[in-house]
Amino acid sequence: MSELPSDPPRLHAILAHLDKQIADTETVAIYLRLQRDAVRAALIRAEGPPPARRRPARPVKGGTGLPALAQAEAQVGFVVQQKRTPNGPEPAVIHVGDCTMIEGTPHRIRDHDARAALTDPNVTGCAFCRPDTELGIDAD
Repeated sequence: MSELPSDPPRLHAILAHLDKQIADTETVAIYLRLQRDAVRAALIRAEGPPPARRRPARPVKGGTGLPALAQAEAQVGFVVQQKRTPNGPEPAVIHVGDCTMIEGTPHRIRDHDARAALTDPNVTGCAFCRPDTELGIDAD
């Protein structure tokens, strides 16, 4: 970096300019991260599981008539998100499976796992998609 001026008024002007540039860059970075995460979530939904090329499973007596894999996929409607930071992991966040606010690599979980996780003090529900409401849990 080149030599800085020695008079306070110019140093204040330079500092104000740099602070504004940093603030503008942070705003753009936050917007771009939100857009990136929305695209990732859409990609996960679009790719989905590959189409199965097997013959249909026979219904099990007392079952729903759906193959076991389809039954398992039907129960997967929530996502847990764990973010790692330089200061350690942040509390996990539970989202509804199609939430656009999911960041990072989401891990799909079933509704009963989401319900149990939301009772843990180290886990929070997404304020945007409100998985607690979806599960019928009071958010008091």
